[in-house]
Amino acid sequence: MTYIKHYESPLGALEIIATDTHLTHVLFREAQKKPSRQLQQTPETSAIIDETIRQFDAYFKGQLKDFDLPLLPHGTDFQRLVWQTLLTIPYGKTISYLELSRRIGNEKAIRAVGVANGNNPLTIILPCHRVIGSDKTLVGYGGDLWRKEWLLQHEGSLPRQEQLSLF
Repeated sequence: MTYIKHYESPLGALEIIATDTHLTHVLFREAQKKPSRQLQQTPETSAIIDETIRQFDAYFKGQLKDFDLPLLPHGTDFQRLVWQTLLTIPYGKTISYLELSRRIGNEKAIRAVGVANGNNPLTIILPCHRVIGSDKTLVGYGGDLWRKEWLLQHEGSLPRQEQLSLF
């Protein structure tokens, strides 16, 4: 069975989809790259969704750095390799798309890595937000760049911008 639940995060609603045994999708409901199909929540929940919500609550409170969930992202072998490699980027750190390409063993696959990153079905959990441009700019995030910036600030890899007073 497939279970769907919407979770209100500090960044807006997340659509969480799971089977009885695995988490398959976490996507921002209101983003440039919305879930591919607009699904209604199921009245039932699953232990996987309940645990995902518990871990998201802890993450957003700054009490969790690494998610521990049974994941089953659907994609090509190449996409799954890229997504698995995302898990090697520590909390509070960033790497470039070029470095991610090197980590999968194919520096010339930088564009394909970017596309795979953009198709990540498990936002935040598979931390594609930790991948930035070689020049340290924030580029390429399906959940909108303002969310990427918020996540990196939350994790401490991007300093919070203080607003200067005019007086």
